Amino acid sequence: MKQLVLTFGTLYGATSVILGAFGAHAFKKILPAEKLMSFETGVKYQMYHALLLVAIGLFLEFQTTLEKSASWCIILGTFIFSVSIYFLSFADHWGMNLKWLGPITPLGGLLMIVGWFLLMFYFLKKA
Repeated sequence: MKQLVLTFGTLYGATSVILGAFGAHAFKKILPAEKLMSFETGVKYQMYHALLLVAIGLFLEFQTTLEKSASWCIILGTFIFSVSIYFLSFADHWGMNLKWLGPITPLGGLLMIVGWFLLMFYFLKKA
């Protein structure tokens, strides 16, 4: 589990840098300002949680259900949240109706929140 968390953390980190660079340069030319802001929100949250995954990958042992569940919530929540925002940001540009993703985005956010609370419970239990 440790390797998996570290792998996702570094993958999310690298792709957020790549997507952030595209957002700052190439996507400025094709996305309206409000869509670009949404895209950048996805990139920021992806990077924040990439750093969190690397930190917990380095410091946790993944011997408890709380550690494993928190990690999975953060991994899945980050993917659902950020990727749905990326697709929603480009929906008009692609001429696609992706409005159905709108309700999916908060589910990713909820999973990230649950992951944070599970980490808190793990730390409180360990104290």
